[in-house]
Amino acid sequence: MNANVAAACVEPVVKTIRVKATPMHAFEVFTANVARWWNPRHSINPTRSPIEKIVMEPRAGGRWYERGADGSECEWGKVLTWDPPRRVVLAWQISTQWAYDATLHTELEVRFEPQGAETVVTLEHRLLERWGEKARETRDMVNGGWGGLLDRFGAAAEGRPVPAE
Repeated sequence: MNANVAAACVEPVVKTIRVKATPMHAFEVFTANVARWWNPRHSINPTRSPIEKIVMEPRAGGRWYERGADGSECEWGKVLTWDPPRRVVLAWQISTQWAYDATLHTELEVRFEPQGAETVVTLEHRLLERWGEKARETRDMVNGGWGGLLDRFGAAAEGRPVPAE
C-alpha cells in the first residue's frame, strides 16, 4: 500500500473529559489560560526559551502561539471558529517534526456541553492524514499527549492543582 492511501485512513483523535465547571468557565480556562494547564515540556519554540504565555486570540482569524520567557514568539496555528462557550476550532499547524509549518493544517475542535453542574469537554484532532507518511505514528503520539493535557486542563478548570509534568 502506498503512503498516500495509508495516510488517507488515519482516524481522528477524540478525547472527552467531564469537569465540575460551567461551559463558560471551562471555555475560558481552555482558551485564555492555556499556559496554566499546558505541559511546559510541549514547547516548539526554536529558541528553547521556557513558555511564558500561550496566546489564543479570541476571534476567528486570530493567532495561536507561544511566547517564550525571552520574548520570542512561535506560531502554533490560527483560530478558525470562536464560539464561546460552545466551541473553538483551531488550525494546528505543527509538523511531525514538532515545528510550525504555515503550509500544514490539521484541525483541533473543542466542544463544551453543559451536563447539569458539569461540562463535558470533547476534543477532536482531525485531518491527521495531512501529516503524510508519518501520520499514523504522529497520531499515536498526540493521542497520548492529548489525554495527559486534558487531565491537566480538568484540574485547572476545577481549581485543583495541575499534575506535575
